[in-house]
Amino acid sequence: MDRIRVGQIGICHEHASAKIQTLKRMSDVFEIVGVVDDRATSSSRRAGDDLSPYEGLTWVTEKQLLSMPGLQAVFIETPNQDLVPTAMRCMQHHLPMHMDKPGGEDLAAFRELLNGCRKHDIALQMGYMFRNNLAMQFATKAVKHNWLGDIFEIQASMSHNYGGEPYQIYLGSYAGGIMFNLGCHLIDTLIPMMGRPDNVTPFLKSAPGYSQNIKNNCLTVLEYPHATVTLRVCSKEVDGLNRRSLKICGTNGTIELSPLERFDGQPLQLRLTLLEGNQEYPAGTHMVDFGVAQDRYENQLLEFARIIRGEMKNPYSYEHDELVQEVLLAASGYTKWER
Repeated sequence: MDRIRVGQIGICHEHASAKIQTLKRMSDVFEIVGVVDDRATSSSRRAGDDLSPYEGLTWVTEKQLLSMPGLQAVFIETPNQDLVPTAMRCMQHHLPMHMDKPGGEDLAAFRELLNGCRKHDIALQMGYMFRNNLAMQFATKAVKHNWLGDIFEIQASMSHNYGGEPYQIYLGSYAGGIMFNLGCHLIDTLIPMMGRPDNVTPFLKSAPGYSQNIKNNCLTVLEYPHATVTLRVCSKEVDGLNRRSLKICGTNGTIELSPLERFDGQPLQLRLTLLEGNQEYPAGTHMVDFGVAQDRYENQLLEFARIIRGEMKNPYSYEHDELVQEVLLAASGYTKWER
């Protein structure tokens, strides 16, 4: 099967270098025809200065890339503020896109992008890395199949303690702080489980010792008729990366997952406890093992390849992406929630 000809616009997103390394490892699936250097951007960034991941690739301008014969898809890895404007230009060329997260600070602009993709039937895959996380997929299945009964509580954490002081300054460039930058992953995961919330209430704080414009200690509460969902994200939690977690409580059972992902050679495991059993798991506590993961992005990019080739539909609809963005902006204090 012929390889899919792709290019990457941007090297300044936090995921850009890891994404290009995954693409290079998937050389049997993708042919990287060019990379666009966006370091001249005026948008806030904290990546892009290490060019070693791009060794052996061809540097091109955006105009050259988008006019390249046979180009089949584009990976958009610019700083957060540049993602949607860049995607709009790619959309005008009717190119399938993998656009990293989140979908910008302007809901109207993101909706315009979605409407254009919908009108022209353009594939848009958002770069939410937990979508193809096997443990997250299992948790979603458990909720949707009612294994846990009626859900009444979800707690999720996306905290860490990396990046030092430059990262705190970087967060200060977003009014929504770390909830905007990282809470988006949790929201994208939880919306398929719970749907549209009744209310969204953010508590955007600064950690001790930081000015109020640096929102690096955030909590958001999503309310449902019989459930609350709490999302916590802080960039100063000691060992927070290893203790990122998800707990889902229902009338028939509980799921506990921590850490949310791992690439240290150890298997990712989830704890499932059921009051009453189902077709796949009897009552009691089970440690569900998902094996050792080697790459954070490979499964999602394989899915993108199948979408481009017409072998499957995007499992995440335009409507899903719009709702996630709507919840995210309310959770990050940009907008007031409307039921």
